[in-house]
Amino acid sequence: MDTRALAKHFAESMIGHRNALAGKAEDAVKAQYALNRTAEALTEGHEDHRKASRTVLDNWRGDQSEGFEKRSNRIGRQLRVTADAARDAERVVAGVSATLATNHTRARQAVEEYLDRAVRVLDAGVAVGTRAALLKAVAAAADLEPRYTKETAAALRTARDELEDAARRLKALEREVEHDGVADARPERTRGRARPSRARERGRARTILAKARREIGTRENPPGSNRNPYGPTAAWCSSFATAMWRKAGVDIPLLPFTGDVFRWGQRNGKAYTNLKHVRPGDVLLFGTGPQSPATSTHIGIVEKVDGGTVTLIEGNSGDAVRRNTHSLGSGKFYGGVHP
Repeated sequence: MDTRALAKHFAESMIGHRNALAGKAEDAVKAQYALNRTAEALTEGHEDHRKASRTVLDNWRGDQSEGFEKRSNRIGRQLRVTADAARDAERVVAGVSATLATNHTRARQAVEEYLDRAVRVLDAGVAVGTRAALLKAVAAAADLEPRYTKETAAALRTARDELEDAARRLKALEREVEHDGVADARPERTRGRARPSRARERGRARTILAKARREIGTRENPPGSNRNPYGPTAAWCSSFATAMWRKAGVDIPLLPFTGDVFRWGQRNGKAYTNLKHVRPGDVLLFGTGPQSPATSTHIGIVEKVDGGTVTLIEGNSGDAVRRNTHSLGSGKFYGGVHP
């Protein structure tokens, strides 16, 4: 009797989970490599374009040179924005690749442990040499299977959740490239007149900041209770930020969890991970990602960006609404959202 073949028959589902994770992990590594090469090529192309344009303009002064320079600068910005997006996408896929590798290892170990235990149980039944002992051993091997299948299914589910989140983040990056004001810079029509969308965005940002500034100094009542005028009695930095946005006309629900604000931004094409895109009126998310309160820890409304620092108006900062200044970097913030 081939006891290992029988054990593999019981392990069919978990082996399928393990193999699916292996295939996805391999695909993620290939995608990460391709994005790395794309980003490098775009960065190199941007530098070559800049040098070539400068050479032309250094030797050309005429009626058309100014128009050429504007078009050249526009192409340069497109190359830079797309290169930045490719690097952001590479980082997203790198995170997915690590998650897939971890969960593939988890599933592989579960399969190996099950097969080892099941084969030993079946071999023991065969060694006794009676039909009753063999049937008992087969039943015992079958009884072991659900626990290990549950483990491999959980590994696959975790990986799929990460893939879905990564897909949303990559879609948001795609929208950043499409609607960054360079690749798609067409003005909106407002009351019969062409009006740049950035002008409307600046007006909304001014409204958000005016509303938020008026709240500076508002405290929990009583202190330490999390009772606040913006949302439920809970950690309320996100409730404050979304309340200020709604007062300025942003169609966003009350979202007490900061990670949900980032996910709202992803669904609406307003989230970004490249902090070069931050501007007044946005929110910035503290932490490493939107998955849970442990990874998405705080939120603030951007008041001012000054080189490598950013000033935020933050709810639930020392039990109050406060203005704070931080270094602007990925070590502190995992992303932002435009209103």
